[in-house]
This record gives sequence, C-alpha cells and structure tokens, in this order.
Amino acid sequence: MTFTQLEIFALVAELRGFTAAALRLSISQSAVSHAIKALEQELGVELVQRHQAGFELTDIGQSLLVRARQILGLAETMAQEASDARGLRRGTLRIGSFGPTSSLRLLPPLLAAFAEEHPGIEVHIDEGPDLQVIQWLQDRRIDLGFVVLPEERFDTLELVADQLVALLPAGHALAERDSVALEALCDDPFIMTEAGSAPLVTRLFNAARLQPRIRYRSAQLISTLAQVEAGRAITLVAELALPPPRPGQARGYVALPLEPPVRRRVGLALPDQRVASPAAQAFLANARRLQRQGALG
Repeated sequence: MTFTQLEIFALVAELRGFTAAALRLSISQSAVSHAIKALEQELGVELVQRHQAGFELTDIGQSLLVRARQILGLAETMAQEASDARGLRRGTLRIGSFGPTSSLRLLPPLLAAFAEEHPGIEVHIDEGPDLQVIQWLQDRRIDLGFVVLPEERFDTLELVADQLVALLPAGHALAERDSVALEALCDDPFIMTEAGSAPLVTRLFNAARLQPRIRYRSAQLISTLAQVEAGRAITLVAELALPPPRPGQARGYVALPLEPPVRRRVGLALPDQRVASPAAQAFLANARRLQRQGALG
C-alpha cells in the first residue's frame, strides 16, 4: 500500500469519477484504475463497485475512505511540522464553509490575516450546507469547518453570535411591528432555506409544537430573498446571513427579531485539535486573535 494509492482512492471518491481524478492528477484513467485495483488486491476487499452509470463505494470502501483520509492528513501534518522545523512554510489547508455568514462575513478577514502570516500555505475552500460541512468534518475531508454551535462532536471555537429574524415582504401586515412571535409566522406560505440556520429553525418550530406552512425549499439565500421580496412567502434566517443594505436602494423585505429572541452562535470546528496540522492550528490561532479583537462579524 502506498500514499499514492491512498491519494488516488480519496480523490476518486471526492470527485466521484475515475476520469475526473485522472484529469486532476494529470495521469491516464487506466493509471487511476490500476491504482485502485492494486489497493483492492492488497487489502483483499472490493472498494469500488463499477457499473454502467458510473461507480459507488462499497460499505467497506466507505469505512476505509475515512481511514485513508486520516492517514493522508497525518502525513500532511508530518510534512508541515518538518517544514516548520526547517524554517519554511508550505502545505495545504482545507476549510468547509456554509452560507453568507461564514463565506461572506467571516472568511474574508480570517483568510486575509492567515495569508499575511503564512503565504506559502495553499487554502482550499469547500462550500455546502451546514450539515454537509459536519459530514466533511466527520469524514476528515476537511481540516476545519464553520458550524452552528453547540456541536459536541468536535473541538470548537465560538466566533460570532447573532439572532434569528423573520423576513417579511415590505407590505406585509406585520411589517410595522418591532418584533414578531413565532406563532404569527404559521399562517403565510413559508420558504425554508436548506443551509445555515435550517436545522435551528426546524428545532425551534418543533419545540414550540408549531407547524409552518412550508411551500418552498431553497438551497441558496438569494433565492429565498427573491421569493420574500416578491411577496410569495415569509421565512426565518440568521441576521448575519443577510446582505448589507446598499446606499439609496430600498429592500423589498423587512427583518424583524423574534419575541422572545432566539440566538445563534457560529464557530470553527476541528475533528481533533490534538492532531490538527500546523496550518490548521495557525488558522485557529488567528481566528482566536481576531475574535478577541472584535474584528469578526
């Protein structure tokens, strides 16, 4: 078993294809297939089931993929620690991000500070719904990721806190209020944004034994805002996820805090800080410093 075989196996799984992995690695597809086959023969199990529509990992393939990523992560950590000992700065850092709160509000200042101190580290940003980021952390596909707290499965650092707000069309009957009760949001068509605060919103309604009239589900906040502005639905989102107002441009919606208020906390999570790479440790240290300075959010 070689690191090259493990790298190819992990990349095939990530890109979901032999051809895509071959293009990324600038090698032939047959070389990729040979590496996977050799790894299967050495381990004595089938990792990949091939069929006309493509392929899928076997159950043992899924389990061993997690181990492969752990091994590759430890190898990267060793390389980075050796580089640090030689006075060099190199390596890669993979970060998982969800929604506007982390991608637009938190990442820019964090990346700027990190790049200034560690210009030799290559940073990869994987973006997806918050539940996907958690899955990436569990699979060791990323070094660290942004999550909604609390999150007991990982080592975490809280970065910012905001609140849930109700988004209503500008002409809505409740738009002139200072705040709104949760039960008042159950009569209108509701749009659920499947990212960021969706699990929190679902738990909130369930805990209150209320049922919103969900008519739409959206993967992106921009689609949610368009539906609300058009008067087709209302929704609940996190305040920091909203785009800042543009000078001279009126919004087609109003954002009202809930009564009573519902807080949301966002932070960084690592699978295990004790074995995190030097790059991940450095990024976390920068995040901790900026959080103390109040430079986030």
